[in-house]
Amino acid sequence: MSDNATAITILIADDDPDDRLLIRDALEDSRLANDIDFVVDGEDLMDYLNRANGYESLNGKSLPGLILLDLNMPKKDGREALKEIKASDSLKRIPVVVLTTSKAEEDIYRTYDLGVNSFIVKPVTFEKLVKVMRTVTDYWTQIVQLPPQAA
Repeated sequence: MSDNATAITILIADDDPDDRLLIRDALEDSRLANDIDFVVDGEDLMDYLNRANGYESLNGKSLPGLILLDLNMPKKDGREALKEIKASDSLKRIPVVVLTTSKAEEDIYRTYDLGVNSFIVKPVTFEKLVKVMRTVTDYWTQIVQLPPQAA
């Protein structure tokens, strides 16, 4: 991690195990030194953020500094989770980047209306995914100044 890098945890919400593996591999290929955690749906995401239902051990630890969010997940989709995150005083400052296969204009408008920080369509090749992950993580960990995350 460079001197300017921010030591944040990156939380990835994606229900597809193959996508989670590809994202993890792409982040490793981009030599990311940050901690990475995964959740499998919107309910799991909210439990992680609220330190509930199996995530109580995270109490006292900082919240993630960045969330990569898939939109189409079971139980609670990414749109619903995004709405809850941005409505919460304790969570709303966490940057959320949608990383999805959806190219629907409605999803782009709706997620920006809900407060998403970026909307990225998942690349179809691993090489392009590595490039996207490197760009996203460089931006959020080395370029921008993030507010400190409370525990």
